[in-house]
Amino acid sequence: MPSPTPSPASRPARYTRTAMLLHWVLGLALIGAFCVGLYMTSLPFSPARLKLYNWHKWAGITILSLSVLRILWRATHRPPALPAAMVQSMPRWQTLAHHATHGLLYILFLAVPLIGWAYSSAAGFPIVFLGLWQLPDFVPVDKELAEAIKPWHLYTACTMAGLVVLHVAAALKHQFIDRDGLIGRMMPGPR
Repeated sequence: MPSPTPSPASRPARYTRTAMLLHWVLGLALIGAFCVGLYMTSLPFSPARLKLYNWHKWAGITILSLSVLRILWRATHRPPALPAAMVQSMPRWQTLAHHATHGLLYILFLAVPLIGWAYSSAAGFPIVFLGLWQLPDFVPVDKELAEAIKPWHLYTACTMAGLVVLHVAAALKHQFIDRDGLIGRMMPGPR
């Protein structure tokens, strides 16, 4: 017989330190990789542009690895329950938006770097992580395939950036307008 779902009272009040670390490191890495990605595409062909492309690829592989680790951690460590004040006052559409945004972010954490890896492979530019380890091609070299994949890396990255902005805006709303304690679950500090 399956065990009953723990009541919100039996769940932790805050995320684990590991979950917090993964959240903040991944958040900063996503913002950095997105900004570098936008900047590097505007540069003329140069050694600086090639360096930024390599850095962007390394960041993408790091983000992919951290995302897998974060998903595994989340699957094995229950998140804290939403604050009671939030559950009582939040309209159903906001609850649905909360869950949908998180679900889409987790999907995009994997999809964006995988699409970038596929584009790099199809274009014939292998990823040499940190200049030391050449990763296997994700797809065979195919210039037409590369051109078909290229815009999808941008579309999914921009979608993820928009969801990150929405996530941050919602967290700030809960902190400063609703004052329901939501953001404290993910803030480091004494327990």
